[in-house]
Amino acid sequence: MEDKKMKTTAPVPSVGADGGQPLIQKPTPSITEDCAENNPQEKDLDEVLRQMQRFSDPAYLPTISMNDLYENVYQSRPPVIDGLLYPGAYLFVGAPKVGKSFLMAQLAYHVGAGLPLWGYPVHQGTVLYLALEDDHRRLQERLYRMFGTDGTDNLYFSIYAKQLGGGLEEQLKRFVQEHPDTRLIIIDTLQKIREAGGDKYSYGNDYDIIGKLKQFADQMGICLLLVHHTRKQQADDKFDMISGTNGLLGAADGAFLLQKEKRTDRGATLELSGRDQQDQRLHLNRDMERLVWELERAETELWKAPPDPVLEAVAALVTADRSTWTGTATELVQALQLDIKPNTLTMRLNVNAGRLLEEYNLQYESSRNRTGRQVKLSLIPKEA
Repeated sequence: MEDKKMKTTAPVPSVGADGGQPLIQKPTPSITEDCAENNPQEKDLDEVLRQMQRFSDPAYLPTISMNDLYENVYQSRPPVIDGLLYPGAYLFVGAPKVGKSFLMAQLAYHVGAGLPLWGYPVHQGTVLYLALEDDHRRLQERLYRMFGTDGTDNLYFSIYAKQLGGGLEEQLKRFVQEHPDTRLIIIDTLQKIREAGGDKYSYGNDYDIIGKLKQFADQMGICLLLVHHTRKQQADDKFDMISGTNGLLGAADGAFLLQKEKRTDRGATLELSGRDQQDQRLHLNRDMERLVWELERAETELWKAPPDPVLEAVAALVTADRSTWTGTATELVQALQLDIKPNTLTMRLNVNAGRLLEEYNLQYESSRNRTGRQVKLSLIPKEA
C-alpha cells in the first residue's frame, strides 16, 4: 500500500444543537485507519465492497466507536475574542434602544482593528456588519463619535441584504470568498433577514432559521452574531426572555443578553451562555461622551485548563531554534523522555491538537505508513 499523505489537523464545525453532528462532516482518521495495512489486496477489496454495500443500505446508520473517536485529530477553531466570542452562530439580544447596535459596532471595530476588548485578546480579521436598520449617515455619525478618525480597512458595512432563503446565503458566501480572512459577520437584526411567509412563530421554524445560519457559520469557520430583541415578560431564566420560541436558542451555539434595570441607567449587565465558553456576567458602563461600553467588572473568572506536562514537554521540544520535529511516535516518546506508550501519546496529542495550536502555537500532524506512525510538529509564528 502506498504511503499515506501527512494529515494536517483540520477545523471541524462545532456540533449541532443537542449534540448532533452533520453526517456530511467526516472526521480525519489518525491512528487505526490502516490497522489492516498488511492484509492481502484481495481482502482489502472485499472489505471495500462490503463497506459500499453497507453505505447503500437505506437502514445504514453511520457510527464511530469511542476508541476510533480518540484516534481522530480534530483541531478547534481559534476564538474571535479569547474567552468571549467563538466561531458559530450566536444570538445577541436586548430590549429595543438598550445600546445593542453601539456594542455591535464596538465588537466589529475591535475585531477589524485587532485591538483588545476589555482586556480580552482579539484575533484580527475581516468583519462584515449588516446594519439593516441604519443608513450610511447614521453609521458615519455613530462611528465617528465612538472612534474618531481611527478607521480600519477590515470592517465593512451594508445597510441592505437579501432574506434567508432568498439569496442571503449566496451573498454572505461570496463576501467570505472575496475576504478569506473573515472572522465575524454581524446581522442587525435577525428579523430583517427572516424568510417572508410561513409560520414564523413555531419552534420548528425558529429552529430551522438559526440552523441554516449555523450551518453556514460552521462551513465558513466564522462567527455569526445575530442581533435580536427580548420580550417584555420577565422570566426566572433570563435567556427565556428572548423573543420567539426556544427554537432560536436551541439551535444557536450560545447567546448574549444585554440588560438595564432602568432605560436611563448608564450601567448594564451582559450575560453570556454558550457551548464553547463558560457562563459569564459582565458589568458594563456607558461612556456618555463616546457612547462606547466599558467593562466595570466581571463576576465570573474565566476557567483555565491546568498545565499538562505532556504538552509542556512537546512545546519544549519544538522551539524557534528547532521549529519542526518529525519522527515516529516511538521516537517522540524517547525524545520527550516520558514513561508513556507511543500509542497512548499519539491519542493524547490527537485529543489536544487544538490546545497545542492555541496555547503553544504548535501544529500537530499525524500519519501512518509502512514503517509505523509518523508525527510532525511545527511551530507556527504568532499573530502580529
